[in-house]
Formats: sequence, structure tokens, C-alpha cells
Amino acid sequence: MVEDENNELDPIDPSTAQQLYLEHKASQAMEKTVQGHRYRTNHFVRWCDVEGIDNMNDLTGRDIHEYRLWRKEDGDLNAVSLQTQMCTIRVFLRWCGSIEAVDSKLHTKVLVPQVPREEQQRDELLEHEEAEEILLHLSNFHYASNKHVLLALLWETGLRIGAARAIDLRDADLEEEFLRLKHRPETGTPLKNGSGGERLVAISADLADLLEDYIDTVRTDRTDDANREPLLTSNQGRLSRSSMRRYIYIITAPCLLDKECPGCKENKDEKCPEAVTPHAVRRGSITHFLTEDVPTEVVGDRMDVSRKVLEKHYDRRSEEVKLEQRRSYLDNV
Repeated sequence: MVEDENNELDPIDPSTAQQLYLEHKASQAMEKTVQGHRYRTNHFVRWCDVEGIDNMNDLTGRDIHEYRLWRKEDGDLNAVSLQTQMCTIRVFLRWCGSIEAVDSKLHTKVLVPQVPREEQQRDELLEHEEAEEILLHLSNFHYASNKHVLLALLWETGLRIGAARAIDLRDADLEEEFLRLKHRPETGTPLKNGSGGERLVAISADLADLLEDYIDTVRTDRTDDANREPLLTSNQGRLSRSSMRRYIYIITAPCLLDKECPGCKENKDEKCPEAVTPHAVRRGSITHFLTEDVPTEVVGDRMDVSRKVLEKHYDRRSEEVKLEQRRSYLDNV
């Protein structure tokens, strides 16, 4: 960084910059989002300490590149995890530029790994705070619509879309607040794990009320080709898998909440690249339950997934979150 640019900056140490940033973040985001940014920026502050960097003003593009290499090796990170880490650092440095802590263009020198879409989909999930924000928007502006009901159902229960599609009106006991999942392959609604996937799924009073309002005011009264009465319907009968996927793509795109989304501007005729799949909603739901300390066995039974598969494909808690959860248990011993 040239000396003239340094002279225009206000000295500040990395730890203080982080604290101010997190206070700023807390004024606009939910606690879990702030927690994630704290975990990821902690590594950056630690690296600055190791390297003897005590003034944010001194950071250069080369420093940021060296941090990226160090963080990948230090955390043994895969491409998806490194992408998440560096995205946070870019946001942090952009904010630092706004308070004259670093050069205002330093964030543009953060190299974020490009991850193939298929690899992203294996790890992508709908974050809890994002789900709650979308659900609040839908509740305010599209209450009890198919989109609102679908996301609320998938998020609270962690169901696969095939299971959600299989629910009939008679399977929804809203007074007792549970849904009955039945394997009915002969009439077009199999469950992924066959009859072994049949179960009762408890729902909250809020979801029961939402489903009741949907049934009373919005649901199209239709039967399917087998003369069954589906819970989720369209004008053609039972809501199709493709319609469910399309609804999830629409409501998880940042554009829904008027957020900046360069991908939509570049791909106007395609699915928003920032939108997530229904499976990412399921993965996010499972991760949220685990983060809230719901036992793995309970989550597995509710979501119809074995412990081995759950841990390998669905649990996306960070190592830091797992550490803090273990610590909370040990503190009580």
C-alpha cells in the first residue's frame, strides 16, 4: 500500500476492527448470522496476531492472499468451506474500508474460490436466519399461499418434497397437530424408504394454524388421478414435484427480498444462481435442529434418515458450533 493512502487511514488494531464490525452486523442481522461471522473473522484476527499485524492500515492484497493460503492449510478446508470463509472476509474488509481502516478497494483483492455447481449443491443449505426472513416476508405478503405453506412445511419438518407431496387431507390431523406419512406407490405417491418411511410427524400449533387457513381459504378443491384429496393442490390436482421445485427456487432467490443479486441480472432467463434446491431446505432444517441440540436420534427418526447418512450428507454445523455445543455439555458435568 502506498504511503499517501496510509496517511488517509485511521489506525485500528484487528481485534477492535472485528468488534466494531460485529456490533454493526448485530444491528442488521440475526444472532446466528453474527455468530457465524464471529467464528470466521476470529481466524483472521488470529492470523494477524501470528504475523505481527497490529494495524489494519498496513494490510495489502498480498497479505490477503497469504491469509487465504494459511487458512486453507490451517483448517484443512475444502473448496466450499474456503469459499464461505473468504466471502466473509471480503464483506468484513469492505466494511473496514467504509471506516477508513483499510484501503477502500482492498476487498476487491480477496480471491474467492469458484466452486462447481454440482459440488456446491452437495453442501448448500438454507440457513436458519434466511429461512426465517423468507417466511416472515411470505407471511406478510403472501400468507397461506402455496409457496408460503410449502416452505413452512419443509422447513419445520425437514420432509423430502416427495413426502410433502404424498400427504392427503385426511393425513393432516390439525387438532392433534401431526401429519401422517403413508407409502402409497400404487397411486403415485411412494415414500423414498418405502413402508419403512411411514411415520407420524409432529407439527407446531403455528404450522397447524397456517395449514388450516390454507385449507379454508386458498387451497384449490381438487382430487388427483387416483381420486384422492391431496393436501397441497394446484388447478390440475396434486401439486407436482416440478412446481414444488419452482416455488422453492422463486422464494429463495435474493430478489424476493429486494436484495442485490448480480446473478439474476446476468441470467435473466434462467433460475437465479443464488436460489437453493428443496434438498438444501431439508439440509438446512436438519442442521438447524442439530444446532438447537435436538438429539441426533430424534432428528433421524423425524426426518427418516440414518445417523450415518445424516452425519455424512446433512449435518452442516461448523466445527466451531460443534465445539461450543460440546463445551456447554461439559460445563454442566
